[in-house]
Amino acid sequence: MIGGVALAVSGTGAGSALAAGRTPGATGQGAVGPEPYVPVKVGAGGGPAGTDRVRVLKVGPNTATSVLVLVPGMFGAANDFRLLARDLVAAVPGLQVWAPDRREENLADRSGFAGPDPLAYYLDGHYRTQDPAASPFAAHWGLPLALADLRAVVRSAGRGGRRVVLGGHSWGATTAMAYAAWDFDGCPGYRDLAGLVAIDGGVLGAFDGTGDPVHDSPEEIRERLAAIDAGAVFDLTLSGVGLGSRPESTQIWYQLAGHYALHDPDGPSVLQPRLPDALRLPYTVTNAGQLGFFVDAGFGWPNAITVHSGHLADSGDVRGWVDAGITPIGRVAAAYAGPVPTVWEWYWPARLSVDLDVTDAYTDSALARSLGLRLHHAHRLDVPLYAFGTSQAKGTIEEAARRVVAGSRIPYAAYETDTGMNHLDPLFAAPAHNTLTRTLAEFLTGPGAR
Repeated sequence: MIGGVALAVSGTGAGSALAAGRTPGATGQGAVGPEPYVPVKVGAGGGPAGTDRVRVLKVGPNTATSVLVLVPGMFGAANDFRLLARDLVAAVPGLQVWAPDRREENLADRSGFAGPDPLAYYLDGHYRTQDPAASPFAAHWGLPLALADLRAVVRSAGRGGRRVVLGGHSWGATTAMAYAAWDFDGCPGYRDLAGLVAIDGGVLGAFDGTGDPVHDSPEEIRERLAAIDAGAVFDLTLSGVGLGSRPESTQIWYQLAGHYALHDPDGPSVLQPRLPDALRLPYTVTNAGQLGFFVDAGFGWPNAITVHSGHLADSGDVRGWVDAGITPIGRVAAAYAGPVPTVWEWYWPARLSVDLDVTDAYTDSALARSLGLRLHHAHRLDVPLYAFGTSQAKGTIEEAARRVVAGSRIPYAAYETDTGMNHLDPLFAAPAHNTLTRTLAEFLTGPGAR
């Protein structure tokens, strides 16, 4: 590690973060304080009533003098960061962590999780869905709007002179890097910040090692924009999992799996009989086992949506889950179940995917300008950078971060890689086995702060 961004403040110890709240602490050291999920007003975006706001999950003491704002990645939502936030707040004196949802979270109907039968509400089609054909407004929900919303969050976090470090996971890291280089009516985004954190994502080829690099040739962009104009306003990437063809189908299945694994982990899976034949195991599993089947790397799911949790029991009339990895299934269940906030965003705008792909070049190109991307200040960045990579990108997270540093005024940086982790492990792994928690805490409390 080279340097760090010191956020520790004398007299504001970790004990203040472990106040008299009632939410169980992730570290086993007591309880954390209240974790509000509060609205932040943002500008008009042309969507339905109630969508001109974002909500922020806040973990840690209100007396904190520094705030780490973490942006979820593609299809990610605020609860991605609750467990990580608790662990960081316990480790870093004077820190609060904010996890914002994007405005499209307002389109999701989570009400069924408060009822007696979430499975029937969602799988039998009783929930309120957002029809892409009735959502032309989403064609304009790209990166400029997302960053305008994020700036409202960052400025709120910085009130009272608090230091703000901005980061994110996967495409959330790309979003954070875009914010730093963005021109907000003549004001560079990095001037709002004391540091940057890129967790398994970024720019300048960060995703090249994944086998699915960005698609940003002018020809590809023209084709994608034409599809959006024709009505394909929501990204359907997750439909490839095989759990349904609607934009929200896969996310609903995963949240249901988390719900039942949390509330009845050892009961026979209520989802298994409803699964498509191709995804149904040939033996009965518990609710925890069903969630494990969905999320554990041992079943062959893509690295981008898996963790190292364990395995199903070898025998039994109903096979349960055996924790044998760095990410216990109970932690995954607690995060996935939500219900509000949750881990999965239902309606990811296809235009945001286009803009983030083009952002990878991290320069004020003609293509970027044609999309309204104001990436004017990448070469002037002068705040510390922390970059963390997992096995997903095979080293290109660090390589890309080094390119960012070489092309800017960043004074010092920390680069960490744990190839024993998959893409989602850093968000949910047990603290004792989470390299991200330990090294990010070191960065946030390290020497060399301005």
